[in-house]
Amino acid sequence: MKVKKVFPLLILAMMFLSSCSQSASMVLHQEKKVASPVFEPIPADFIPQKVTVLSAGDSLTQGVGDSTEQGGYLPYLKSMLEKDKGIQEVDFYNYGVKGNRTTQLLKRLQSLEMKPILRQSNLVILTIGGNDIMKIVKDNISDLQVSDFIKEKESYRSHLTQIFDVIYKENPNASIVLVGVYNPFSKWFSDIKEMDQIVAEWNQIGESVVSQYSHSFFVSIEDLFLNANEDILYTDNFHPNDKGYKLIAERLNEALANQVLPDLEKKAYTVSNEEN
Repeated sequence: MKVKKVFPLLILAMMFLSSCSQSASMVLHQEKKVASPVFEPIPADFIPQKVTVLSAGDSLTQGVGDSTEQGGYLPYLKSMLEKDKGIQEVDFYNYGVKGNRTTQLLKRLQSLEMKPILRQSNLVILTIGGNDIMKIVKDNISDLQVSDFIKEKESYRSHLTQIFDVIYKENPNASIVLVGVYNPFSKWFSDIKEMDQIVAEWNQIGESVVSQYSHSFFVSIEDLFLNANEDILYTDNFHPNDKGYKLIAERLNEALANQVLPDLEKKAYTVSNEEN
């Protein structure tokens, strides 16, 4: 009789322990889910990147007026950028040509010479537009009127838009920086008081075009030449001298550090994750 009583009790005890074991197992499993570690993404500057820059445009990119003949603002900017902890090295490709207008730059961007560099560049820096203004001046030198500039503004907008379209077609991942134009015309055309306004309107067109594209930035340098406390023009009173180019590089470096480099780092981190 004692054995019969003990046996049912033993079965009940085993069933109770089994249910407890399952319940404990479920709780433990839930705790493991909650306790799963969450890792912060690795900062983009954890591994400094190599940046390829295509600089294209007119005499400002070529470096006319630079006494060292090393490319105007480029060597200054290269030195500044390579101090950034997220950059290991910067390779600049200088495709500046004195006198180039938007129509000429548009053709060169589609040339066999520039296409391969354009396709591998992380960043494209453009200086263009000043010679478009100069062409209007030369074409109407005998009777230059403000209305002459107004008529050509939309052509400038159209050409600039085509330049951006070509760049994005060849390299949709590139960031683009358009450097604004400045007014070096005061000495030569002091009788045209509206020249500052004309240059400002040209820059407004540049900003408007830039705003239509992602990963694109406008950098104004107009004020550097309007408010200069020292002589920053070359002896031709048109192009920057060494001091002028250094100021341009500093302005570019400031804009790149605040806007463009974080954009490049974000894209580099995204691409890295996609590859993994």
